[in-house]
Amino acid sequence: MTAHDPRARGRDVLQFAPGVRERTPLARAAWWRGLLPDEARPDDQVHYYGGPLYADTVLDELGLGLLEPSDTWLTSLPYDLVNRSIRLTTLEEAWGLDERAFVKPPSSKDFPARVYDDGADLATTTLDLPGETVAQVAEVVQFAAEYRLFLLDGRVHAASRYLTWGHLDPAPLNGSPHEARVLDLVAVLDRAVGASLPSAVVLDVGLHGPADDPERHVSAVEANMAWYSQPYHADLDRVLDVVLRAAGPLTRVTERDRPFVRAEQGLAVPDPQRTPQ
Repeated sequence: MTAHDPRARGRDVLQFAPGVRERTPLARAAWWRGLLPDEARPDDQVHYYGGPLYADTVLDELGLGLLEPSDTWLTSLPYDLVNRSIRLTTLEEAWGLDERAFVKPPSSKDFPARVYDDGADLATTTLDLPGETVAQVAEVVQFAAEYRLFLLDGRVHAASRYLTWGHLDPAPLNGSPHEARVLDLVAVLDRAVGASLPSAVVLDVGLHGPADDPERHVSAVEANMAWYSQPYHADLDRVLDVVLRAAGPLTRVTERDRPFVRAEQGLAVPDPQRTPQ
C-alpha cells in the first residue's frame, strides 16, 4: 500500500476493512460512484468503512480523519432526552451490580452489549478484561421500535427502522407513523446539544414507555461512528454521503470537527471478520 501524501489532490476512493466490502450493501453505492477503482494511485484521497481496530493500523498510512462521538455523549444528555437512568462506570464496579441492567462498552466492541441479570452474569463474559475498562450501565427498558439516523450537519440525511420489540425489522423511516416524532427529537437534540456531535454521525433513536403506553417516549439510544454502522433500509447513496464526510482525509476535517477525530491507538491486530453494527 502506498503511503498517503496529504498534499495530494487526487481522486476520492473508499477503502473497506478486510472482508467488509463483500458483506455490506454500501459497496454497491460506492461502485456506482466510481469510488472502487481497480488499482490504487499514490494521490488517492482515501475514505474508509470498517471496524475501529483495523482503522487504527492504517490511520497514518492513509491520512484518515475518522469522526466519532465522545464515549460520554449519551450520559451527558438531559434526562428528558433519554428517559432512563444511564451512567458510565468501570467493569470492576459493574461486577458488583445486584440487579438487571443493560451494560455495553460505550463505543468499542470489547464485550457484548445486552441485558445482564447482575454483576455476576456480567463477569462470566468480561472477567478476562481489565477492571478499569469503561462500561455504560443503563436502566432496562423495552423499545417498541428503534431507528437508525445518519446525520449530516445536524439533520437526518438517511434513516431506517432496524428493530421492533428487539427483533430485526428494517423499514424506511419515511412514511412511518412515528416519523414526525423521531424528526422532532433530532431537531430538539440539535438545538440543545448539536455542537456535542460531529457533523457526520449516526444516531439511534427508540420509542419506549410503560406497559399501558409503550410508545410514550422518543429517546436517544446511542450515537455511533457512521463509518462502521449498518445502513439497514436507509437510502444507500445518502448513507454514503455521511460515511464519506465521517471517514475521509484528515486534511479535509474542519475546525468544527477537529475535537471528534479518532486518535491512533497503536493497535496492530486487525478486527475479526465481523459485520458492521
